[in-house]
Amino acid sequence: MADQTPPALAFLLSRRSCPAKTLGLPVPGRDSLLQLLTAAARCPDHGKLEPWRFIVLENKALARLGELAAARGLSLGRDEAEITKGRQQFDDSHLAVAVIEVQKKSDKIPPIEQTYSAGAVCLSLLNAALAAGWGANWLSGWPAHDRGFVETGLGLESHERVAGFIHIGTRGATPPERPRPDPEQISTWVTE
Repeated sequence: MADQTPPALAFLLSRRSCPAKTLGLPVPGRDSLLQLLTAAARCPDHGKLEPWRFIVLENKALARLGELAAARGLSLGRDEAEITKGRQQFDDSHLAVAVIEVQKKSDKIPPIEQTYSAGAVCLSLLNAALAAGWGANWLSGWPAHDRGFVETGLGLESHERVAGFIHIGTRGATPPERPRPDPEQISTWVTE
């Protein structure tokens, strides 16, 4: 009998993010979104610190963040293309979840492992949305890393930062497949 690929592995082998600008309506309702966030929260979390939290961004909040990105970009002297790109992810979106890394003091868990956990939450949320049949994309961009933007727009404190904005909606265009991993990315060490 030939080996069969388990469904979860088949999904992971074929999953593709959808460009955020192609995601449309409808978006997940509250119950569906809660299920996706619950799946995301089951990520690796060394020390059970849960060094992250979620901010759900809907229509008016996204419009406000788009305006803030444009204003902040101008005040920082960013060029027009950067400002447009920074603003567009909010203007084009109908639903996004900001995954916020929350660094917690710990004698046992180094900050980098807390960062990894927040990144794992982003990927888990992205995969949960895709597995549920939605389109999704993980973005950051300069607004996510600008303290003025995140403090004003999202109310983040000094020990917090954006791990990513996960945009979710009705599946849009999916880019063409590309082979992965590149054989150059794999090395094998053999012990004798």
